[in-house]
Amino acid sequence: MFDNLTDRLSSTLKKIKGQGRLTEDNIKDTLREVRMALLEADVALPVVTDFIERVKTGALGQEVQTSLSPGQSLIKLVQAELVAVMGEANEKLSLNAVPPAIILMAGLQGAGKTTTVAKLGRWLKENQKKKVGVVSADVYRPAAIKQLQTLANDLSLEFFESDISQKPVDIAKNAIDAAKKKFLDVVIVDTAGRLHVDDEMMGEIKELHAAINPVETLFVVDSMTGQDAAVTAKAFNDALPLTGVILTKADGDARGGAALSIRHITGKPIKFIGMGEKTDALEPFYPDRLASRILGMGDVLGLIEEIEQKVDKAKAEKLVKKLQKGKSFDLEDFREQLLQMQNMGGVGSMLDKLPGMSSIPQEMKDKVNDKELSRQIAVINSMTMKERRYPDLIKGTRKKRIADGCGQQLSDVNRILKQFMMMQKMMKRFKTGNMANMMRGIKNNVRGMSMRR
Repeated sequence: MFDNLTDRLSSTLKKIKGQGRLTEDNIKDTLREVRMALLEADVALPVVTDFIERVKTGALGQEVQTSLSPGQSLIKLVQAELVAVMGEANEKLSLNAVPPAIILMAGLQGAGKTTTVAKLGRWLKENQKKKVGVVSADVYRPAAIKQLQTLANDLSLEFFESDISQKPVDIAKNAIDAAKKKFLDVVIVDTAGRLHVDDEMMGEIKELHAAINPVETLFVVDSMTGQDAAVTAKAFNDALPLTGVILTKADGDARGGAALSIRHITGKPIKFIGMGEKTDALEPFYPDRLASRILGMGDVLGLIEEIEQKVDKAKAEKLVKKLQKGKSFDLEDFREQLLQMQNMGGVGSMLDKLPGMSSIPQEMKDKVNDKELSRQIAVINSMTMKERRYPDLIKGTRKKRIADGCGQQLSDVNRILKQFMMMQKMMKRFKTGNMANMMRGIKNNVRGMSMRR
């Protein structure tokens, strides 16, 4: 996520990090490069201009903290301004209303709106313990209604039937009445996607908004459209009283222009960010954490929260007890760790949350992908349980049998065994409770995963 911007800013700020003192000249040179990095990331020009001016004023006017070098002080300033541009803090959904609280979703076609309705429903159900109903008022696309029904069934959300012969206002009102009878906490209303800001269709959504009076009106926008996302959000905000924005497809956005432009241009907060296609790939938007990720500092808090939510705690505790008893980490344990990682969205979603990962070459990151994760699991699945428990048994003929059993090369088996040994060493460090050693182990493990034939 935002890899291009992270690489540019990290290399630019690294140059000034070692400077003995800040001068007008080296600040000017650094901020010129920061400006170019932001423009290349498709951040809107007014946002870039204001951002650079604020950092420059702060750098020239502040007393440098004694605990920080001048270079570190400038990095801290850049980070603080990134946070300010994106909205200071996470703004939660306002669901204080007589149940059911109504959330209206708006957006252009192709932004992933219907999927986001399901993702938000799942998030509210799992994290806020809400009873959630969803309904589609998209009378122009029968497939959208069917898609939402399928997603709702998969996630055990209440789905309210609708038909293309009905009016959107009637669909929404019927769903809300039914939700009251079922004592639901929240109803999320999906609307027709617009190809562009069309007066007729905007009139329709205005009418719908007036009829149901939602507590939240969220604009769903594709982050890969860059600053165009902010422009479109502003047009919708002029027509509707938006309460917030959900950025989708941020996992595929190497630039970051939308995230850095929307708040400044619309004045509306980004409340959630979509980080993948799966229905659990929706995160609350924390400007401070994203600023750290953009600057290559990682997001340890976010990673911890993700681990707490998605890791099987019973299995994790079992492994910890096993290691504490002095038993060795084996290939079956390694397989469980890979499956847990896969459950968390794969390696890619974890990498940019680890501090220092920006220093790992891009070609190495590219090789650490989720196909490799699936390949590793397939190789271990091809082993007998005895081989997984006693890895030293795996020699020549066994290696060939394992490779043939999963359709891989002998070199794949050797590589995974090598990576397992690295992980085994890391787990010994974990046993001693040395976090610094464990972090080094994780980084080495990432390098090991990238060693392709």
